[in-house]
Amino acid sequence: MKRMIFSVAVLLLSVMAQAQQVPEHIVKLMYTGNIIENFYVDDADTDKITEEGIKAMLKALDPHSTYTNPKETKSLLEQMEGSFGGIGIQFNIVSDTLFVIQTTPNGPSERAGILPGDRIITVNDTAIAGVKMERSDIVTRLRGEKGTIVNVDVVRRGIDRKLRFRLVRDDISTQTVDAAYMIDKKNGYIRINTFGAKTHDEFVTKLDSLKRQGMKNLILDLSGNGGGYLTAAVGIVGELIDEAQLVVYTEGKKNPRYEYLSKGDGKFRKGNLVVIVDETSASASEILAGAVQDWDRGLIVGRRTFGKGLVQRPFQLPDGSMIRLTIARYYTPTGRCIQKPYGNDSVKYEDDLLNRYNNGEMTSADKIHFPDSLKTYTKRLKRPVYGGGGIMPDYFVPVDTTRYTKYHRSLSAKGSIIQASLRYIDENRKRLEAEYPTIDDFEKRFEVDDAFIEMLKEQGVKDSVKIEGGEEEFQRSLPELKIQLKQLVARDLWDMSHFMKLYNKNNDIFKKAYGLIKEKNFEKLMTK
Repeated sequence: MKRMIFSVAVLLLSVMAQAQQVPEHIVKLMYTGNIIENFYVDDADTDKITEEGIKAMLKALDPHSTYTNPKETKSLLEQMEGSFGGIGIQFNIVSDTLFVIQTTPNGPSERAGILPGDRIITVNDTAIAGVKMERSDIVTRLRGEKGTIVNVDVVRRGIDRKLRFRLVRDDISTQTVDAAYMIDKKNGYIRINTFGAKTHDEFVTKLDSLKRQGMKNLILDLSGNGGGYLTAAVGIVGELIDEAQLVVYTEGKKNPRYEYLSKGDGKFRKGNLVVIVDETSASASEILAGAVQDWDRGLIVGRRTFGKGLVQRPFQLPDGSMIRLTIARYYTPTGRCIQKPYGNDSVKYEDDLLNRYNNGEMTSADKIHFPDSLKTYTKRLKRPVYGGGGIMPDYFVPVDTTRYTKYHRSLSAKGSIIQASLRYIDENRKRLEAEYPTIDDFEKRFEVDDAFIEMLKEQGVKDSVKIEGGEEEFQRSLPELKIQLKQLVARDLWDMSHFMKLYNKNNDIFKKAYGLIKEKNFEKLMTK
């Protein structure tokens, strides 16, 4: 029956094609599917063939047109929309066991009595511990419709029996603005990790909080932010520049020019502004940074951004899968297209960041060259800026290639540092909470001791990380390892704001941004 329906559909399309109602290439694809369905030597997995065919077609277009299957699409939409039905925990997997790092305030797990450090071993009587279950499968079991019931069994240190909790799933918000704090009495810091449906509202909430604490100037951190919703970036720019100013416009062959203008009363249109970017800041991050730079609203500090200036529109397919198709390019207020060249060489495009390292761009701004044909000038101060390959910062900060040893990089790559910190927290949480009641106490007095370092070394051995340089390399690695371990403990005892506060003390880009934002003649820094 399935083959008959498929054959009839092909026949109808063929007739329509002859009447010039359906393009010939569509009929060709249908014919191919029909031939495989009816004549292939074995049973063909037509669903898989179809998915691979879609992926191949999109890959032939550009690097950012993509396909996601129904499961991937559901997860992606949950992340972008900023909420989902769940039990309200942050967790990590250590030795095939789920460790609760934090519970969401007033979320289902906190209300039921689950504590940081607990190990969840079963979900609805299905074992998730010691069975090498994929993280995505665990997440699927924990999430579900709001109001539905999930039973979990928990092992808690100091209690010799399993604890069972009956949890009622609820809406759980995912924070895209994951850190905000006052650096000093006048200067604030906000970090955005991605642009989702609620990012603008989250940003305004954090901004208002910092202003109530006396903030006059702002460092906005977009490092590592790969983008997301364009409208979220436009909304935030609207808080920074005058009303009814062009933020970005999009244009494509089948999509006429569409302009996005700043709206509202603007929460931060005065005050020094520095935007931090790096080579992984992309898409919506580049829209925001580009608008700030083009209107001479603030300084961009860091390294050249990724260079993604293509606009994708999502098309939902009947089975729940989705195509994100490039439909236009976006342009900054001065008319710059930020998209870097991609041509037909997908490997070269994917290796672009590696090539930047190899070419010396990450350590020297002199290695970065833009063609004069792509030069334009900012709106107010008429400074030269360039398109065609990301946002070039006003102040370049090189990567410190001497900071980390090979041993340190190997530990990071294998996840050994995070695993060791989780084990340390699990074994010492009560003592740490009693000994360091505030983050200030922790920052002043906590030291990574020999036992903690030994725990890290053991984890490294377990993960097959070798110290090729012997004791000398290990000793050179210690200072940075101790800093990183302390930061991770702060994150798991408190939150990302406290983690970033400690992290930024050793972050060269942040230190440069902080030095600039305190300058009395801040405006003159733009005309250096």
